[in-house]
Amino acid sequence: MTEINGKSRVAIIGSGSWATALAKILIYNLPELNWFIRKEENIELFKKFRHNPNYLRSVEFEMSRINFYSDINKVVEDSDILVFVTPSAFLKDTLKHLTVDFGERYVISAIKGIIPDDNLVVGEFFHEFYDVPFDQFGVIAGPCHAEEVARDLLSYLTIASPDVKRARQFAMLLESPSIRTHISDDIWGTEYSAVLKNIMAIAAGISHSLRYGDNFQAVLMSNAIQEIKRFVDTVHPITRDIKSSAYLGDLLVTGYSQFSRNRAFGTMIGKGYTVRSAMLEMDMIAEGYYATKCIKELNLLHHINMPITDSVYNIIYENISPAIEIRLLTEHLR
Repeated sequence: MTEINGKSRVAIIGSGSWATALAKILIYNLPELNWFIRKEENIELFKKFRHNPNYLRSVEFEMSRINFYSDINKVVEDSDILVFVTPSAFLKDTLKHLTVDFGERYVISAIKGIIPDDNLVVGEFFHEFYDVPFDQFGVIAGPCHAEEVARDLLSYLTIASPDVKRARQFAMLLESPSIRTHISDDIWGTEYSAVLKNIMAIAAGISHSLRYGDNFQAVLMSNAIQEIKRFVDTVHPITRDIKSSAYLGDLLVTGYSQFSRNRAFGTMIGKGYTVRSAMLEMDMIAEGYYATKCIKELNLLHHINMPITDSVYNIIYENISPAIEIRLLTEHLR
């Protein structure tokens, strides 16, 4: 595989807020950027107004430096690095017309979700269905909300890949005055942690809407990181620092931030919204909804003690009263 540098052809696959934020980050160091947006009408609006018509409208782009695509095969052919930023539930649909082989292209996931039904994190999905070797795969992790990237607020990203050299090269394409990067070889831990923290944020939102205060939220987050550690250490037992920003930092920002869609989703559920009505009002995907069912099913194989995940599952899939379920959860926290 060719070395990653400022001349590498990088493609963003996706058109949401995080995809837009990553495009803003990457274009800082690249002369041009390839960008796959499925709907032609959104591309035309983007070109007309010089910003994403649906997300982060304050971020303007130089149209001369962006090559738009609505053909997934063409963007793969024209790119060396593919950064996937679609919701996990839509990844299969995004790739359903793909006929081009990934070859030696470097595949990066910024999805922070798990593939429904298959119960696979994104690296496993690309490996099993598209024969992408794990050393050609990387993960963008860490506490980094798109809304703050849009405002150039200092943020930290972790790039995880078994090929640490490639991860370091790609990280250099993300560096800017407002973005700092760290490197990791733990693709399994960072992916699963990113999936689990969304479930924990739903629990935080539900608890908040039920008027549990900051004291309880602190206990909830303390237990949440322990639950994440038990899971990732079981499914991929290596030495890792669970207190680092890719794990604990991402959990905290997702559990507490005003920009957290999973916390917002949980808040609505706690107030009595149905799952469907909460999703419709948010007009965004809460990855934790899909993750809860996937992790619950995966844990049938591992039998890990996961009281927070179990409680969220009982609320959003078994229709158990949030007030009753969270009250029961309080008896399991320490």
